[in-house]
Amino acid sequence: MARYLLKKLGSIVVSLFIIITITFILMKIAPGGPFTSERKTSPAIEKQMMEAYGLNDPIHKQYIDYLIKAAKFDFGPSFKYDGQEVTDIIKRSLPYSLILGAEAILIALAFGVLLGVIAAIRHNKFADYTAMVIAVLGISVPSFIMATILQYIFAIKLQALPIARFESFAHTILPAIALATTPLAFIARLMRSSMLEVMSADYIKTAKSKGLSERVVTYRHALRNAMLPVVSYLGPLVVSVLTGSFVIEKIFGIPGLGNEFVVSVTNRDYTVIMGTTVFFSVLLLVSILVVDLIYGLIDPRIKVTSKEAGK
Repeated sequence: MARYLLKKLGSIVVSLFIIITITFILMKIAPGGPFTSERKTSPAIEKQMMEAYGLNDPIHKQYIDYLIKAAKFDFGPSFKYDGQEVTDIIKRSLPYSLILGAEAILIALAFGVLLGVIAAIRHNKFADYTAMVIAVLGISVPSFIMATILQYIFAIKLQALPIARFESFAHTILPAIALATTPLAFIARLMRSSMLEVMSADYIKTAKSKGLSERVVTYRHALRNAMLPVVSYLGPLVVSVLTGSFVIEKIFGIPGLGNEFVVSVTNRDYTVIMGTTVFFSVLLLVSILVVDLIYGLIDPRIKVTSKEAGK
C-alpha cells in the first residue's frame, strides 16, 4: 500500500511539473503582455513594472524561480490587483467554488444513480424511455445553454429563484443544477448499462431463485457492484465540474475560482492564470488518487498491494 501511494504521489509530482512547464511556455509565447492593455501606461512606467515583477529577467531564470515558488505554493503577486497575492485570491474565491462544486456533484450522483437504477429496473418500459430521454437531453444541451434556460424559466418568468450572485443557499440552486446536468446524464446512462449487466449475472439469478424480494436483490446485491463504474467516473466528474464552473460562475456572477480564471485570462494576469491552473491540477490529480482508493474499498476483490503497485 505504501509503495503504491509513493508511486502515485510520484506520478502527481511529474504531472504537475509538466503542467507548470506547458502553462509557463504558453504564457510566454502568447501575444501581448500583462500591461499592454493599459492604454494610459507610458513606456517608462511599463518598463518599471516589468522590472519590478521580474519579467525582464532571462526566461530560464523566470522559469526556475517560478518552479521553486510553485513548489511552496507561492504563485507571486497579481499583475492586475494591487497589493494582492495569487494565494490570497485563491483563498478568497475557493469557498464559493467548493460549495457550488459539492452541490453539483451531489445532485449529479444522487439523481444520476436514481435515474439509472429506475431505467434498469423498468427496462424497455415507459420509465426507462423517460430516463434515457432526460439523459440524452442532459448530454446534448451545453451547460451554458442550460444555465440561461434555467435563469429564464425560474428567475425571470416564475421569479422563484435569484437570477445571479451568491448570497444565500437559494442563489446556489440554479448554477448547481446547470453545472450538474451533463455529468448527471452520463451517470444515468452509465448506471443503467451497469445495472443491466449486473442484474443478468448468475449470482443475482441465484438470489432471486432463493425467494428474495426484488428490492433486496436490487439494493443489497446488485447496486453495490453496479456502482463501480460510477465510482470510476468520479475523477472525470470532478474535471467536468471544475471546467464547467469557469462558464457557470461567469454567467451567474459568482466570485469563485472559475470566474477568477476567466477574468485573469481577459486581463492577461499571468500569475493568476498559472496559479489557478496549478491549483485546479492539484485538485484533479488528488481526486483521481482518492477515487482509486475508494474503488478498492467498495469492491473488496480489488486490493492495492505492493505486488500490484510494482506491476
